[in-house]
Amino acid sequence: MALGDPARPALKPLAPTFQDVPGVARGLALAYSITIFASAFLLFQVQPIITKLILPWLGGAAAVWSVCLLFFQTTLLLGYLYAHLLTQKFQPQNQARIHAVLLAASLGFLPILPRISLKPSGLEDPTFRVLILLAVTIGVPFFLLSSTSPLLQAWYSRSSSTPYRLYALSNAGSMLALLSYPVIVEPRISNHHQAVAWSIAYALVAILCAATAFAARSARAPVSVADSGPAPDWKLKFLWAAFAACGSALLLSVTNHISQNIAAVPLLWIIPLSLYLLTFIVCFEGHNWYRRGFFLRLLAVALASMAYAIAPGRGNLPPGVLIPLFCIGLFACCMVCHGELAKLKPLPAHLTSFYLLIALGGATGAVFVALLAPHLFTGYYELPVSLGFCGVLIHLALQRDRQIATGPMRSRRTFLLLALLVVAFCVSLYVSARRQASRALVRVRNFYGVLQVEDRIAPGVVLEQGNSRQFLDPDPHYRDLINGTIEHGIQFLAASRRMETTTYYGPESGVAMALQAAGKNGPLKAGIVGLGAGTIAAYGRSGDQYTFYEINPLVVELANNQFSFLRQSPAKITVVPGDARLSLEKQSSQQFDILAVDAFTSDAIPVHLLTREAFALYLGHSKPQGIIAVHVSNRYLDLVPVVRGAAESLGLATVVIDSSGNDSRAIYRATWVLVGRETGLLAQLPSTNSEPEESSKQIVWTDDYSSILPTFK
Repeated sequence: MALGDPARPALKPLAPTFQDVPGVARGLALAYSITIFASAFLLFQVQPIITKLILPWLGGAAAVWSVCLLFFQTTLLLGYLYAHLLTQKFQPQNQARIHAVLLAASLGFLPILPRISLKPSGLEDPTFRVLILLAVTIGVPFFLLSSTSPLLQAWYSRSSSTPYRLYALSNAGSMLALLSYPVIVEPRISNHHQAVAWSIAYALVAILCAATAFAARSARAPVSVADSGPAPDWKLKFLWAAFAACGSALLLSVTNHISQNIAAVPLLWIIPLSLYLLTFIVCFEGHNWYRRGFFLRLLAVALASMAYAIAPGRGNLPPGVLIPLFCIGLFACCMVCHGELAKLKPLPAHLTSFYLLIALGGATGAVFVALLAPHLFTGYYELPVSLGFCGVLIHLALQRDRQIATGPMRSRRTFLLLALLVVAFCVSLYVSARRQASRALVRVRNFYGVLQVEDRIAPGVVLEQGNSRQFLDPDPHYRDLINGTIEHGIQFLAASRRMETTTYYGPESGVAMALQAAGKNGPLKAGIVGLGAGTIAAYGRSGDQYTFYEINPLVVELANNQFSFLRQSPAKITVVPGDARLSLEKQSSQQFDILAVDAFTSDAIPVHLLTREAFALYLGHSKPQGIIAVHVSNRYLDLVPVVRGAAESLGLATVVIDSSGNDSRAIYRATWVLVGRETGLLAQLPSTNSEPEESSKQIVWTDDYSSILPTFK
């Protein structure tokens, strides 16, 4: 099964009951079963494989998965359209020939390893570059796999009146692919070998599918359906597409919300996708698991809970609350969307148009979240919009159902409750957007996230005289750069305080101590991965060289136009656009005295910047006595063992610096891990301010394997 591949109710057996299908030989029926199961498995297995392969090229941004899902949904639609046209416009013999030729041609796209020449530069929105990269790498194989389920069901129906028994088998293959990836495939097989193994499996499935197609040519013509019923009207077709679009939009927006606050990793992609797929299975399985009354009440609770969680000021939920809350909410919403969709399914004569409109809806939802929302909205409003749309669709479905007029009073109460909830939702979204816009000096968004600049007042000494309030020196007014839900740079507005170091870069922080130790020997050369507001530039002295690496062009623009750290620093400042790893790979050894790594977006971590290969790259750009300073402050994840594991694997020592905060000076508590050789600058750090390396568990992340599960606090 592909994303949103509904069908008529499946019977209990996962495979066809061959003795009940006299027109089809058991061997051919078995070939249908194996081909559909294997195709569904490969269709879902390739999604995390290819996304994880290209993720490091895009700075580990959470939006990468959304763009990939956009590609998957759109290609699915094209696959369904191809299956529809092939079965409607060509004779069975020609159908087999055409499909076999395309399958043979698709083998030329193997193995599915992304081309280095297609790496996005990071200087512009990479969305379309990612879509092109996916199209060139897996486009044709994914397109043909998408067409397998409807195409083989159509061929099977030529000799059987019950082709829908293959649907449950397709669902089983899809679910197995999703659940096996983070548990079996990802921990044991490198990314490169995953792609190669998938390519080999695809070649085998392509051969099997071609053989099945030729074997099916001799099957007798289908029995015509005498009573196809009235053709569905445009209102019903709209609901088909709309419910599918809503479920797809909710899947992408919830996944994006979770990923941007924790990490862009396959585990956090697969959990929501599995729940989304599970709702399709349950709703179309045939045992009437969808109970409207129960799930509408659950939907009301889910909408209210998620609305409360995404309201301004409530973006700091721990993973133990954040993940279950939104996953359960996604399940409830998709159960209602797909349950109502199942109630509206047509007679078999109109099933093809049903497939196509659901695929169209899925692609539309993906386009809204991945393509339109970053350009339409200055904040992450696609999630509340999708939730509100879900409520509106339920109203349309209930109004269409005659039970809302003639049924029991409790149906009317449910209707009114949802109506009030949707109205409250829309009002809340409007008020929230207005409030955020009124506070912000600048609010912008692109592929890499939402950035907001605000002027605020730090806690300070206040002199009260009657009705007047006077701030005593120092002036506490400051300008704040917010990235997602995290403050990524603060600068005081008073001229005398503009070059004070703030947030995670205070005078007692690990990066400050490293810079001070390196600066004792004269002018230093520092590299900083992640620009923020440019606060670290305040430590620059005449003769020093500071090179910042920043993937987000909007961050560079705001640091130059809204803050003055870069302009006022006595050091020579250079900003290198693009992903830091890609930029460093292209450069000759920079011989940095200090290389600081602080490139988090909100609380999401760029995993590719913390792997063993990344630290080997940093080491190659550092002087023998230099220090690699890694900022690991995080509300959810304990990253100290990750840095220690990478350092130990390279024969390096580590020192953990945990500095305290000071609200009046806008300094936050920060944890930095300093990495270097024991005989280098690391040995010059004051031992009274540092925590020596402890004998705790160490985690080694590599480009081929990384898991965030052991790092959760």
